[in-house]
Parts: sequence; structure tokens; C-alpha cells
Amino acid sequence: MEERDPSSRAVTDSEHIIEALSEGKNKRVRKLLARLHPAKIAALIERLDEERRAALWQQVDAELEERILPHLRAEPRKQLREMDQEDAAPAALLDAEAMPLAKHSEQGHLQAIREALAEGRLKRVGKLLHRTHPAKVAGLLEALPPGERRAVWSMVETERAGKVLTFLHEEICAGLAKDLDPDDLAASAQFLELDDLVDLIQSLPSDIGARLLAATGGRRRQQLEALLSYPEDTAGGLMNADPIEVRADVRVGTVLRYLRLLDELPPQTDMLMVVDRTGRYQGGLRLSSLVTADTQERVTDLMFTDLEGIPVDMPAAEVAQLFEDLDLLSAPVVDDQQHLVGRITVDDVVDRIREEADRSVMQMAGLNQEADTFGPILAGSRSRAVWLGINLVTALLAAGVISRFEATLQQLVALAVLMPIVASMGGIAGSQTLTLVIRGLALGQIQRGNLRLLFTREMGISVINGVLWAVVIGLLVFAWFNSAMLGGIIGAAILVNLLCAAAAGLAIPLLLNRLGIDPALAGGVILTTVTDVMGFFAFLGLATLWLA
Repeated sequence: MEERDPSSRAVTDSEHIIEALSEGKNKRVRKLLARLHPAKIAALIERLDEERRAALWQQVDAELEERILPHLRAEPRKQLREMDQEDAAPAALLDAEAMPLAKHSEQGHLQAIREALAEGRLKRVGKLLHRTHPAKVAGLLEALPPGERRAVWSMVETERAGKVLTFLHEEICAGLAKDLDPDDLAASAQFLELDDLVDLIQSLPSDIGARLLAATGGRRRQQLEALLSYPEDTAGGLMNADPIEVRADVRVGTVLRYLRLLDELPPQTDMLMVVDRTGRYQGGLRLSSLVTADTQERVTDLMFTDLEGIPVDMPAAEVAQLFEDLDLLSAPVVDDQQHLVGRITVDDVVDRIREEADRSVMQMAGLNQEADTFGPILAGSRSRAVWLGINLVTALLAAGVISRFEATLQQLVALAVLMPIVASMGGIAGSQTLTLVIRGLALGQIQRGNLRLLFTREMGISVINGVLWAVVIGLLVFAWFNSAMLGGIIGAAILVNLLCAAAAGLAIPLLLNRLGIDPALAGGVILTTVTDVMGFFAFLGLATLWLA
């Protein structure tokens, strides 16, 4: 077999570097540079024009710089040193000793990155990202338009890229994951905890997720496949397969020696799981009890049994409620036979609560929680068009009610001026009740046994507020239009609409919940329709009867 000329390899790699540089694939550029001898890199730099030379130098780290510079001719070496000096001066302002990043505002950090991008100072971007927590890096990426986002993403180190992806919304995560070389994505995933890796695979397109799973081997792959088999919105989908198990009949000294053999404890470990010979969960052993106990004591004398194992199929919402009620940091997860299969930690529960809150807020406006704030205009338009169409239908329904009283409106033009007041008051009152009921349903506070009490309370509040504001608005209208009749009509309409709004705000989420529809998604639109229709009907209906 003919031996390949080493120089041909250098030429090929050089061409690949130039190609990757022109496509903005900076991670690939850095990977290719690491394969070349400094002298070959210097030769490549001298072949490039000034613009591409500067772009390539931005991808050379400090250690490699010192090995390349001696191989350069005097003029390009001077040019690149001057470039480094220009980078160093502004970067010094952001040095950890001069101005710790912890004290930076989000806006200031984002501005510093955008300024560095505008000046083509990608090294400075890399330094900023290196000192920033992955969650903050994800926030910065989501705050950038697509073009700048890709440039910043190219400067995230491979070993941190996977962690950053886990903090991104699904739409952005999928797009940036596609920009990664498959080998780089697989390499970055190896730095993730199993539960984070499960979340990442579930948020990626199926083909990329499958490649990521295939790149994981050994026992880690078996654990990963087991975790992926559980639905995402259950305890199994939240758990991690890393509990430390001990037996009840061993001594404290034995447990301590075992723990010292481990490289490190799993994150968020506050207790060990006590199991029997068959792996059935028996209780927990808090680390605080373990480290203060006599080494001759047995685990059975220190363990607690009041914390039951969480069923692996328990809904995630119930898991979150359990953690909140019991102030848990971690909890065991068991199967149908009470075998310990994993544990859930508070950080995963907090993430779940935040995601649910984000989803509820976005869906109340008909928006997708995973939508990219700076995504394409057409995609954003399509997602909002449906909700606007639904709103148009409800508005036409309210307009239809108004049209039935056209003759009355022609007799008294002041009615048209005052109609929005009635609808607005009903809408606000109904929204207050709706929000309260949705929250109560989410927390499990509203059940069949207390519905009558809740209905009585809400109607009582509506009667008091209805009478109060009916009098206030009636007097204001009387003073405005000098018409006691008009003041009485709007006062009565306000009272009727507030009572209807309270009843609708209570009934709508209960009905939607019974039908399996998220009240946060459709409740607001239905409530607005009811309060508008009832407000206009009550106001104009009473006016028609009075003027007849």
C-alpha cells in the first residue's frame, strides 16, 4: 500500500479549514487547527488575505498562538500581535478581578458580546462565554437574532455545549444542535448527567436524538434507555438513575468506607437509599445523621421510614406538589413491586415548575412556549394567526348581539359611549375568578367537596363589588349625561355582568378541566366572549325595556 505524502494531508486540512471558515463553522476550524503542526498553520496564515487571516486568528487559542508566531515572517507576525493587543485592552475591562461577571447586568453582558461580534472579536466572545454559567449562556443565545446567535454558538466550548443546550427552548435547541458536528454533539453529551441527557434527547429531533443515543455505550446507555422508556411528564421522566444504595444491617463505618471509595457523590445528594437484598426500598439515611453517628451503629438505627417511595408513573405535577408540601431535596422512585429504580432531585422539580409556569403564561395568549423570540417572521405569523381567527369569531358574536339593539342605539347615542365600561368591568371581574380557580386546580385545592363553598364565596364577592361599583358608575354617568335613567341602566348592567362573570370564571375552568382541556389555554377566550356578550345584552336589553 502506497504511503500517503504528509504534505497532501496538510493541504487537505488547510482547504477544509478555509471552507469551514467561510461557512462560519468555527468549532470545526478549531478542531482542524488542533490536528496541524504550528508551522503548517503559519504557512496557511501567510497564504490568506488580511480579512481571512484575521478571522482565522480569532480561532487560535493563546497556547497555540505562542507556538505559531515563531514560524511566521516578521510582517504578519507583527500584524497578529497588534490584533491581540487590540483584543486584550477592551477584554481587560471585563476581567474577573476588575469587574466580576457576577455583578454584570444581563443587559451589560449582552451588549458586550454584541459589540465584540460587531468588531469581529470572537476571541473576546469566547472569553466572556467561558466565564459564564451555561444557563446564562443559553439566556444570551436566546436574546440574539439568528445570525449573531450562530456566531456566538460557534465560540462555546464543545465540552460545555451539551449543558448549554439543556437550558434552551426546544426550537432553538434543535436549530443549534444541527449546527454541531455529530461527533462534537456526542462528545459534549458525555459531560451531562443522565437526567439532563434524557431531557436533551427528548427535546431534539428524533434523528439527532437517535444518533446521540447510539453514541452512548456501556452501562450508561442501558440506564439512558431505561429512563427514556418512561413518559416525560411522570416521575420516571424526571428521575435520575444514580441513587446510592445501602443495606439496613450494615454498620456506619462500613458505609463511610464505601463512600470514600467513590470519586464523588451524585449532585443534590442529601440522603442514601436503604434497600433490602432484593432491592426493595425500605427508607432513607440522611448524610447529616451518617456523619455524626458512631461508626459502630447500624443503618437500621439511623434510617427514617416516613418518606414513601414515589411511584414511577406518578404525574410530574403531583411530584412537584409533593416536593413543595414536604420541603424535599430528593426523593426515591419505586416501581410496582417497591423496587428502587431512581431518585428525583429538587433541581429537576424546579425546572418542571418553571416550564409549567412558562407554558401557562404563553398559552393564555395562544403562543407556543418553545417559540423563538427572534425567530422567522412568517413562522411567528402562522402561530399567531389561528388565535387571532378565534378571537375574531368571538368578536363577531359580540357584534351580533349589539346589532340586535340597533334601534335602541339610534335613540340614545350615549349607550354606545358607555358600552365598553360594562364589558370591561365584567372582563376584569371574570379574569380574577378564572385565575383563582385555575391556580386552585393546579394546586389541588379545588375538589368536589368544596365547590359549593367556593361558589358562594365568589358570588358574595361579586354582589358586594357589583353593588359598590354600580352605585359609583351610576352616579358618574348621572353627573356626565344628566340622566338618572341612564345611570340606573348602567348600574344594573354592571351588577348583572359581574355576577355572570363570577359564575363563568368558576364554571369555565371546571368544565374544561373535566373535558381534559387545559383551562389556561382556552379559558381566557371563552370568558371574554361570555362577559362581552352578557354585558352588552344586559346593558342594551335594559335600555330597550326602559325606552320602550
